Amino acid sequence: MAATARPEERRFPPLAESEMSDAQRKVYSEIASGPRGGVRGPFSALLRSPELADRAQKLGEWVRFKSSLPDRLKEFAILVTARYWSAQYEWHAHHAHALKAGLDPRVAAELARGKRPAGMSDEEAAVHDFCRELHEKKAVSDAAYAEVVKHFGERGAVDLIGVIGYYTLVSMILNVDRHPPPDGAAPLPPLG
Repeated sequence: MAATARPEERRFPPLAESEMSDAQRKVYSEIASGPRGGVRGPFSALLRSPELADRAQKLGEWVRFKSSLPDRLKEFAILVTARYWSAQYEWHAHHAHALKAGLDPRVAAELARGKRPAGMSDEEAAVHDFCRELHEKKAVSDAAYAEVVKHFGERGAVDLIGVIGYYTLVSMILNVDRHPPPDGAAPLPPLG
């Protein structure tokens, strides 16, 4: 019988430079020197497939730093996605970014508890409802789509789908890795 990892053990711990192939070192260097300022989160796992890591990091860089969505709303969409997946690391890493970008801490706190936050702005409600419908129903209603287009246009709707899709990939990678919250942060409470 194969040994199984204890729940707290990461499946893809960071690689030492001496363990990396040339392709892995190249991608590592590109990530480290880019706007993220370091290699963390899903990239320990992704480096096991350097071609995927390269493509994913480029998509993620565009989604996070160049999307047409305002930072507050992009970070809110990331939090909705991280909460849906209970991606501990992603939630805590982006919680600080969301608050810095102007998200009301009460909105984030209610979302952390699995609630539809009260007191959201119209734009936040549009992002929240679109994200939740896409995650839960695998589609969005005409009403949710219309609200997003009203606030952000068709480009914003597509960019929002890109945020949701990229951070779904990131959340799945982090969950399979069993990546803990950063800096000993308290885990999100279970949903449901």
